[in-house]
Amino acid sequence: MNRVVVTGIGIWSCLGNDIESVETALREGRSGIVMDESRKAYGFRSGLTGQVEKPQLKGLLDRRRRANLSEEAEYAFMATRQAFEQAGIDEDYLLANEVGCIFGNDSSAKAVIDGYTVMEEKHDSELVGSGSIFQSMNSTVNMNLCSIFHLRGINFTVSAACASGSHSIGLAYLMIKSGMQQTVLCGGAQETNMYSMSSFDAIRTFSMRMDEPEKASRPFDRDRDGLIPSGGAAALVLEDYDHAVARGANILCEVVGYGFSSNGGAISQPSDEGCAIAMQRAMADANVTAADIDYVNAHATSTPQGDMYEAMALTRLFGDGHTLVSSTKSMTGHECWMAGASELVYSILMMRGGFVAPNINFEHPDEYSEKLNIPAKAVDRDLNTILSNSFGFGGTNSALIIKKI
Repeated sequence: MNRVVVTGIGIWSCLGNDIESVETALREGRSGIVMDESRKAYGFRSGLTGQVEKPQLKGLLDRRRRANLSEEAEYAFMATRQAFEQAGIDEDYLLANEVGCIFGNDSSAKAVIDGYTVMEEKHDSELVGSGSIFQSMNSTVNMNLCSIFHLRGINFTVSAACASGSHSIGLAYLMIKSGMQQTVLCGGAQETNMYSMSSFDAIRTFSMRMDEPEKASRPFDRDRDGLIPSGGAAALVLEDYDHAVARGANILCEVVGYGFSSNGGAISQPSDEGCAIAMQRAMADANVTAADIDYVNAHATSTPQGDMYEAMALTRLFGDGHTLVSSTKSMTGHECWMAGASELVYSILMMRGGFVAPNINFEHPDEYSEKLNIPAKAVDRDLNTILSNSFGFGGTNSALIIKKI
């Protein structure tokens, strides 16, 4: 089996639009959550959201290519540019080598609604625009990235709710480990427009702490009252270790474990057993034990039930207090389809920077989180092995493990 390493990362999120600014935000515990009054005017119960800057693509892509990009594909394009640059991969390399692409994405709501609006107003399908089809499909990110960057390897989208980004990395890891691919671009993307979030608001998923946006997301805290929607994109370049060394790439870390499970229960019901199985499988794949894990980047979204079940699973495995646990969603909100990828990027930044980002707003543990070592402020720590969790509707669970190399 081949060893799998990360040679490039890119990020476009509410914490910043490059790895340097995002690392600073993580160290400082700075929230990217704001109150958006337009959501209240639209009919949302909660107007809270992660504030993600719209990319300026003019001058980077021609008009035809810009017309094909959905909102989340725009974010993914910007993150991918960063990841390839850090990996030392340019256009000449991409033309000469086969590179795959596996991205997590589970909706493209705005493009669908925009097309519908044109039809309602004009009653003429030709006015919808030729780019609409490429924006509205769930595979919008993959098809656009593969076209723009001349990617000729594996090419598909992982649609697995809030575990989409994590599973995309896990599958890229398996492709390279088995020798089927040498290099794979992988990650996750999430649109941030309000159209994509109304169904979540409808089922009372969001926090109502609108008077204090930066304090609204409080994973594991006793007084949490719901998640905050967010998004953007994260991209990672995964490579076969020998190939990366041969071309002189700067290796950031090694991916050593991937675990998964399905709860098999009600469609929106979390499971501590499902969480634990995914983590245990990842550790078995990595040949490590719970005692070897220095830090867990938890999935915890700040919902009463979800955090409770994850805390139960984490306590079962890491309840001795040795392993630090925090949820970066306390700062970012829930980045949904992107989250599993962005949180691995955040974890890599922590590993390389020698710190653990705080679980901000963690003021009062509840009976489920009280045995976990959850820091409310950043902690300087040498991190050799990190586990990152992602769970989603439908009972899909994913866990990834990275090691310092």
